[in-house]
Amino acid sequence: MILLDAAGLTASRPGRRLFDDISITVASGDRIAVVGLNGSGKSTLLRQLAGAEPPEEGAVRRGRGARVVVLEQDATLLGETVADAAGSGWEAAAILERLGIGGRLGDPLATMSGGETKRVALARTLVEVGPSSEAGEAVLLVLDEPTNHLDLDAIAWLEQRLAAHRGGLLLVSHDRHVLDRVTTRILELDRGQGYVHERGYGGYLEARAEREAKAARHETHRRSLARSELDWLRRGAPARTRKPKARVEAATTIVEGRPADPARRGELDLAFGAPRLGDVVVELHGVGHRFGDAPWLFRDVDLLLDPRERLGVIGPNGAGKSTFLDVLAGRLTPSDGSVTVGSTVALGMFDQRGTDLDPAMRVDQAVAGPTRAPDWEDARFLERFWFDADTQRSPIGLLSGGERRRLQLVLTLRAKPNMLLLDEPTNDLDLDTLRVLEDVLEDWPGAVVIVSHDRALLERTVTDVFVIDDQHLGRRRPGGFGAWEEARRALLSAGRTPALGAKPKPAAPTKAGPPKAVPPTADARRRSLSMLRRLIRDAERDLAELEHRREQLAEALTKATADHQALAQIGTEMAEVQAGLGEAEQRWLTLSDELDTA
Repeated sequence: MILLDAAGLTASRPGRRLFDDISITVASGDRIAVVGLNGSGKSTLLRQLAGAEPPEEGAVRRGRGARVVVLEQDATLLGETVADAAGSGWEAAAILERLGIGGRLGDPLATMSGGETKRVALARTLVEVGPSSEAGEAVLLVLDEPTNHLDLDAIAWLEQRLAAHRGGLLLVSHDRHVLDRVTTRILELDRGQGYVHERGYGGYLEARAEREAKAARHETHRRSLARSELDWLRRGAPARTRKPKARVEAATTIVEGRPADPARRGELDLAFGAPRLGDVVVELHGVGHRFGDAPWLFRDVDLLLDPRERLGVIGPNGAGKSTFLDVLAGRLTPSDGSVTVGSTVALGMFDQRGTDLDPAMRVDQAVAGPTRAPDWEDARFLERFWFDADTQRSPIGLLSGGERRRLQLVLTLRAKPNMLLLDEPTNDLDLDTLRVLEDVLEDWPGAVVIVSHDRALLERTVTDVFVIDDQHLGRRRPGGFGAWEEARRALLSAGRTPALGAKPKPAAPTKAGPPKAVPPTADARRRSLSMLRRLIRDAERDLAELEHRREQLAEALTKATADHQALAQIGTEMAEVQAGLGEAEQRWLTLSDELDTA
């Protein structure tokens, strides 16, 4: 059934038009994502379609019997407790459990964090849709960035829930896995125009690339024709005594001019002026933290970050990931252990809270700071982050949520750090920013530590993961996000349900010779040379650490000849170390073979 039909929708903000003449029809079974740059009007369009905001022009009509259920980015919750906001029935309790806040129906909303409040709002929205499949066919579900503040398990569950919804779905999301697995159509907002792409996220990428290539071909042809005419006009006929000056000037303007600027231009130079890191970056020795008498969030952490570190921090919501970043940044003194920070470290912290920004202050003034006027360097730096001249002079209060988030990233990087700590950097950033951010982080000359639930970002940028969960209070896992996820899926397929970050039991050592290299997978072959070299370096570091530990255990064996309990414990650890050596050797051989054939 037709749930919604919109025609000729228009919206603007002071100084520019957001979008113009947008039309779309949504029926039961449609899965439509709205994508576009920060500030292109995605949230505004969703509010117009949901009936929360009237369009400046055009009309929105709902189908007979259709019901619209909405999750806005800044949803308002009614009531005093979680139960008041989300409902007190079994379904609310089950959804809240899936979203990582089970058993908290009686908690006051006033005591909850921003991320927890967003999850309560999502639970309320899903409860409002209802479990009935018949009712679901008449429901249009409108979700604005629903995966923000969800952990990996919750995002996977939400994907399944959305795929099973029998009504219509309108979605704004930066999560490329969700877009790829859930959506069937993409509505792209680009410089005020709307483009509908079939076949979901993949179809959108193909169509957009073709549109940009076609525009480039058209511009080349246009310039060629204009240049030919200009040559003819300038040459003129031999008997001509007077040239058509107006036509010459018009043709010159065409040739020397340029087409309308693309939505985004140039590359992000995130390494702008960053000083070089020394050998000592950050070292953690026996570090642990807890708040008061609460259980330990992480404990006995020994971690050495190197100048080219690429570390992802993963774990369920509430596990202590942001707290761990605060310890690395020196914002928080750990309850146990010590933290050493190198003398050359210039830290940049991009956290979820962000910098408090005065809404009346202009964008360029915020970047320049309070002690000087904005100059041409500030303007050039902002242009690298796609803030055009008009936006640079706009008050911060007129920016969209995503544009403010991007401005906070600019402010972090303008301080020229050589070590980046990024806490959920993908929240509220658009897809173009994320892709460029990933490209730049791959070649970033300093160290990077990322807390994120964005699977695409983790797969692309980190070489190791640091896992914090109920079973492992802080442990480094080599091989990156993909290796960790593969090991976790293996446990699930074996009928076991690991906690987030659970590690499979190492295989018993064998007397066989060195493991043979296995052919790299198709995904591995797409890795860049710089990424492969970093992975090989990490494998060599792991081998050295494991060999050193094996030597320590061998020495301990000679000193514990009479202590059978100690001998048994050392023997068990020796077997684990030997298995780890075999895994590291195989990883090194595989990567070396891949590098040789790259």
